[in-house]
Formats: sequence, C-alpha cells, structure tokens
Amino acid sequence: MITNDTRRGMWLMVATTLIFASQDGLSRHLAEATNTPMIVMVRYWFFAFFVMAIARRQKGSIAAAARTSQPLIQILRGALLALEIIVMVIAFVYLGLVESHAIFAMYPLLIGALSGPVLGEHVGWRRWTAIGVGFIGVLIILQPGFAAFSPYAAIPLLAAFMFALYGLLNRYAARKDDTATSFFWTGTVGAVVATAIGVFFWEPMSLFNWMLLACLCVTGMAGHYFMIRAYEAAEASAIQPFAYLQLVFSSAIGIFVFGEALRLNVLCGIVLIVGAGLFALHRERIKSAAKRKV
Repeated sequence: MITNDTRRGMWLMVATTLIFASQDGLSRHLAEATNTPMIVMVRYWFFAFFVMAIARRQKGSIAAAARTSQPLIQILRGALLALEIIVMVIAFVYLGLVESHAIFAMYPLLIGALSGPVLGEHVGWRRWTAIGVGFIGVLIILQPGFAAFSPYAAIPLLAAFMFALYGLLNRYAARKDDTATSFFWTGTVGAVVATAIGVFFWEPMSLFNWMLLACLCVTGMAGHYFMIRAYEAAEASAIQPFAYLQLVFSSAIGIFVFGEALRLNVLCGIVLIVGAGLFALHRERIKSAAKRKV
C-alpha cells in the first residue's frame, strides 16, 4: 500500500543500502573463491523465485504479470541488468569495493546525460554542469596519465554505463507497464541470461562458501523487499539521495574486511561525484514540483 511516510521510507532505504553493501562484500569473496558467472547464476535463481512470488501476489497470476505490449524492451532490460551485475562483480575482484563503487556512483549522472538522446527529455545547462563535475571526479579517481592508473578502472565505468541504460529503459517501460510486470521480467529474463553464461563455469565449492552463497541469495531477496517497501512508504525523490549510502557502506566493508585503502584522489573524486549527483537529484525534484503545479 502506497503511503507518504518519508521518515519510514528513509530508514527502509538505509536498510536497503546496508543489505546491498553486504551483498557486495559476499559477492567479492565468493567470486574470488570460485568465479563470477556461477555466483551470479545461483543468485538469480533465487531472485527469479522471489519475483514470481511477488508477481503472483500483486497481479493474481504469473501470466497476468508477464503480460506486456513491449516484450523486446522488457527482455533487453532484464538481460542488461544481469550482464551489468556480472561486470560489477568482476570489478570488485580486480579493483576492490572502494574504487569500484566510487566510479559506479557516476551512473545517475550518466542517466541524465543519456535521457536526452534515449528518451527525448530536455537536459538543461545546470544538469550538464553537474554531469561535467561528476566526470571530473571520475578523472581524479582514474588518474589517467599517471603511474597509479589501472586499466581495470574501465570495468566499473562500463557497469555504470550499463546500469544507466537499464535505468532509462525502466523509465521507457514504465510508460506502458506497471512495476510488478517490469519486476517480473527483470528477474526471469535475468535468470535465463545468467544461467546461459554461468552453467559453463560450474565448479565445486566448500560447505562454508555454499552457506555464504545462501546468505547472498537471502540478502538479495531481503534487499529488494526493503527497497519495494521504501518506495511504497515515501516518494522516490525524497529517499533517492540515501541510495548513495551504499557507496559508504560498501567502502567501509572494503576497508575493514578486505583491507582496501581509501586513497586521497579517490576520496576527492567521490566528493565531486556524489555532490554532483545530489545536485542533479535536487534539480529533478524542482522540475517535478514545477510540473505538478502546472
């Protein structure tokens, strides 16, 4: 049930980001212990079961949830998210949680930059300025031309671009399909894509890692459940800024669990990217409020 309890929505979003950050830590460990495609595949099996249960509850039947007039868009969305998750987990392995999330935080700005050519939305000079500032933040993190530059930094940047496209396709799909239908296609198509890749990478795991993988699957379902409840409790514009807390929580796990370092250039880049992202969200809120008054 949709309500307007901003404080409750805020705390639900905080819980969501904490759960997703825990997932990142589990994904990094398991991907290093085994391999990324297999981990994502098993994770998606549980996710598909979860979305089908939600779909049946909200729409009455799986057939009703699957009904759409734009199947190609829905298939592209689901496939893109599954591939993005694989790419991002690979980034965790090669670059670590701190720097991967620092670069990935660019995705809201990429959504703003691509919303014009993809959705035909107007992007004003203020949002373009925010996008430019965020890009400068990424350059500070990457340090191109310096000895510290790592080509692996391109991996989370690719993941951010893929997730931005996924976000734009969400907006496009929402013009004709409701959330339950899109959520159903996200889980089921993603499971098919992840299985088509992961089945070729199957390998045995220790009992301890199987237990961690079970935790990963459970937290995945819990994270999406809390996220759904958060958006039911409050408006998206009010709680979306708290999504940046995943960067904070994931970085803390990277530093204190995996012994990663928070370099000064990364910290400066994070400040610029998050600041630019929050400014862009602020402009979006003002724009939305102006439309409601018209």
